[in-house]
Amino acid sequence: MGLTVAPVDLIGWAATLVLVVTLWRQIWKQWQADGTEAVSGWLFVGQITASLLFILYSALLKSWVFVVTNSLVLLTAVAGQILAKLKQRRNTR
Repeated sequence: MGLTVAPVDLIGWAATLVLVVTLWRQIWKQWQADGTEAVSGWLFVGQITASLLFILYSALLKSWVFVVTNSLVLLTAVAGQILAKLKQRRNTR
C-alpha cells in the first residue's frame, strides 16, 4: 500500500515547507537577538491556541495537509517559547 498524493496537495505541502522554514528562521533570529523583551508572551498563547483549534478543525475536515501544517506550527510556537525562556535564564546569569 503506497502513499498517494494528489497533485493539488503538493501545493499545500510546498506551502507547509515554506511556512515552517520561515518560522524556524524567525525563532533562530530571536535566539540570536540581545534581548527577549520584544517577544510578547501573548503571541505564543494566541499562536498555540489557534494552532490547536486549527488542528482540530482540519482533522474534522480530514484535511491532512493542514493537520500536519498546523501541528508543525504548534511545535514551532512551543519551541520558540522554550528557547525564549532558556535565553531569558541565560541572560539573567
